[in-house]
Amino acid sequence: MKSFDVAGEFGNSGRVFLFHAFPEDAVLALAVKQYAVKVKKHAATLIHIFAHVSLRLVMICATKVRQFAKISLILCHKNENIMIQELQLRVHPRTASSHSELVRHLDKYNDIPADSIQGIRILKRSIDARQRNVVVNLKVRVYINEPMTQDYLVPPIDYKPIDGRRQAIVVGMGPGGLFAALRLIELGVKPIVLERGKEVMERRVDASRIQREGIVDPESNYCFGEGGAGAYSDGKLYTRSKKRGSVDRVLGIFVQHGAREDILIDAHPHIGSDKLPGVIKAMRETILRCGGEVHFQTRVTRLIVENGKVTGVETAGGENFSGPVILATGHSARDVYQMLYDSDITVEAKGIAVGVRLEHPQRIIDQIQYHSVLGRGEYLPAAEYNFVTQVDHRGVYSFCMCPGGFVVPAVSEPDGLVVNGMSPSNRGSHWANSGMVVELHPEDLPDRYKKYGVLSMMCFQRDMEQRAYAEAGNSLIAGAQRMKDFVDGKSSRNIPPSSYLPGVQPSRLDQWMPPFVANRLRKGFQVFGKNARGFLTNDAAVIGVETRTSSPLRIPRDLELMHHVTFEGLYPCGEGAGYAGGIVSSAIDGERCAEALARAFEC
Repeated sequence: MKSFDVAGEFGNSGRVFLFHAFPEDAVLALAVKQYAVKVKKHAATLIHIFAHVSLRLVMICATKVRQFAKISLILCHKNENIMIQELQLRVHPRTASSHSELVRHLDKYNDIPADSIQGIRILKRSIDARQRNVVVNLKVRVYINEPMTQDYLVPPIDYKPIDGRRQAIVVGMGPGGLFAALRLIELGVKPIVLERGKEVMERRVDASRIQREGIVDPESNYCFGEGGAGAYSDGKLYTRSKKRGSVDRVLGIFVQHGAREDILIDAHPHIGSDKLPGVIKAMRETILRCGGEVHFQTRVTRLIVENGKVTGVETAGGENFSGPVILATGHSARDVYQMLYDSDITVEAKGIAVGVRLEHPQRIIDQIQYHSVLGRGEYLPAAEYNFVTQVDHRGVYSFCMCPGGFVVPAVSEPDGLVVNGMSPSNRGSHWANSGMVVELHPEDLPDRYKKYGVLSMMCFQRDMEQRAYAEAGNSLIAGAQRMKDFVDGKSSRNIPPSSYLPGVQPSRLDQWMPPFVANRLRKGFQVFGKNARGFLTNDAAVIGVETRTSSPLRIPRDLELMHHVTFEGLYPCGEGAGYAGGIVSSAIDGERCAEALARAFEC
């Protein structure tokens, strides 16, 4: 082992900690890790690492240190005049929006001469609007007297061709299915992807017909088709998952296939419903290039079971495909739930959340969230919100908030009406919308639903959608009510302008929605109005109904092996199986199912 010496001493204030090292990788990493713990205990805010080694080794040290504390790093290699600094900054939105403003800020407040800055790379970005003076939190990497490198925030994956000796069926091409297929390729398993709907670009035509003509194709709509429900309902990538490595990997795969690198930087990443289809198409092309198969307009109608093990599927066209099955059909595939139930494959009822889509003028949300009558100004994005409260022992909360977005008809059955929200990448519309929903458990339903057993929540969803359709005169011109009128139990003579393209019409949602939903929403709106002055207003409207927040059933699986609790060879996956809630968590679950399936091949 090479000679090694670590000398550490605190400055007078206990804020600066120095490292001098001549290490091998593992030795230096261990030393930095140990001293970082001490630094954290002394509330140190700055570490200098002087390493007479390559920049690659210095960055390994930085990674170790960042695991322990919110520490700004100065990383120096070989020549102390050449360095890379990683800094945490809190700056005015104008400063955050401009490279030249950032350079001036670093020169003035961080003692880094402007003429020495060769490049600035933003690593993380978030907005802090808790106080009247809104600031932007930035984590930046500053290149001082050194050219800026174009390294990846997340390294791309080298997808290699597969020989096809092992194959698996992936049913559904939403995020769960797409990421399962890509992970199978990494693991040397050929994915055969079966999608009931059309390819993502063709879906645009069918989605447009729903909006403009009220014509619903049950196989190609806002829920079904390549990309799943998320493709044309916002492309929001925020997740509460604590598995940071898995999240970054998923976001990195999106970037590798054409998404902007901003999604790796922003605290609330968002691709946009206008950009996501191109990314999805590129992911499909990767699957095909590596030897996988993709079959559109291929609806699975039966699982093939032999000796208690799922060995393949049969389609509506009479074709059979052989292999273990990852079932990633999404939360709206009610025919799949019915098929599983009829085949005595165990499913379980689970809680859902239902309610309305609430739409405000975006300027009102900007004024509330940014504490200014002027709204967001020139440098801030369209503001978001997140509300939650408890009413009568059930949660009432905002869901899938879409700043600068549109309300869209997310119906997948011809005799129903259900709405959702989406935002383009620029979040540039005049409206803000979100689902406002009430948490429901199976035991909350009226007694008449008991006859449906585990399918009760699914039947309740459908009934709400059919009632909304009937109240709209058997059309997609959605019933709506001004927000304060809804709370006060009054009729709305007219409805504010709306982004919902099929149109809205006055309707007494407060009366015809189930009372255990409407009453909780009313009380929840009152709480939110007290917490955010101006939020409860008749300039906003509730549009009915929002029911597709999550799967109404769970398909139970083994916690470790990931296959169905009764049938090996069947891997319930993603949001439709009840194990995810959004694009990123579904993608993570798809990868986990693929890994479990690949391990089973080795047994």
